[in-house]
Formats: sequence, structure tokens, C-alpha cells
Amino acid sequence: MQTPETPPEARIPTAVAWLSYGGLLPFVGLALAVWVQPSGGLMGILWHTALLAYGAVILSFVGALHWGLAMAAPHMQAATRTRCFVWSVVPALLAWPVLLVGPVVGTVILMVGFAAHLAQDLLLVSKTTLPRWYLSLRLRLTSVACASLLAAAMSA
Repeated sequence: MQTPETPPEARIPTAVAWLSYGGLLPFVGLALAVWVQPSGGLMGILWHTALLAYGAVILSFVGALHWGLAMAAPHMQAATRTRCFVWSVVPALLAWPVLLVGPVVGTVILMVGFAAHLAQDLLLVSKTTLPRWYLSLRLRLTSVACASLLAAAMSA
């Protein structure tokens, strides 16, 4: 929680907060829709498919963050840069099959992907400089996304 006493470097920029938390709306909204119309019906299948597709897109997006950082961080060690480039494509490779498997398996793959990406972010923070707010934001976003996915899977 940010307060007026929060140092400026620890504050999430307003646009980042709006975009990040706004990006959780499809996770939460689609998970609720899956609960209202479980997977047995046509609409339930549609909502769950939409949730998996959105999750796959977002997982691919977060992987790209590591690619961008590897290109933009001038003082990053070569081994760390290579690891960032390699890792950056892994979330997309995990996300793609989600669109081809059943809803429960797809949900598990996404949750594992989001958790693995958070673990990679923790490693990256120890190797390079990121804004102070980044990890706490990623933890909150990952938690809500995974909780939404889990809720949807439990209704399937």
C-alpha cells in the first residue's frame, strides 16, 4: 500500500498502476463468469476458453519484459543477459499449448508459468536494478491472476 510517506522511487507510477490493475479485470471477470456458467454448458466453455486465451497472452507479455530489460540494461553481465533472452521466450512456449489442451490442464500450465516467471523476476532483481515497486506489483498481479485461474479450474 502506498502512502504519502512512501519514497518517490518506491511509488508505482500512476499509469503503470492503472494498466496493471486494469489488466486483472479480465482475469477476475472471466473467472466469475465461469463460476456463474460452469464448463458443462456452451457459455461456460466460452468463458473458460476466453480466460485461458487471455492468460496465454499475458504470460507471453510478461516474458517479453525480460527481453526488453536484457536489451536495455547496459551494465548487465553477459551470462545474466543471455539468461534473460532465453527465459523471455519460455512463457510464450508455455502459453501456446494452453490453447490446445483442456481447461483444467491449461489452467495448471498458466499458473505454473506465472509462478515460474515470478521466480525468474526474483532472480533478476538480485542481478540488476529494477524499480523498488516492481516486485511487490508483480507479486500482487501474479497472486490475483493465479487465484482467478484456480477459481475457474475448480468450477470446471
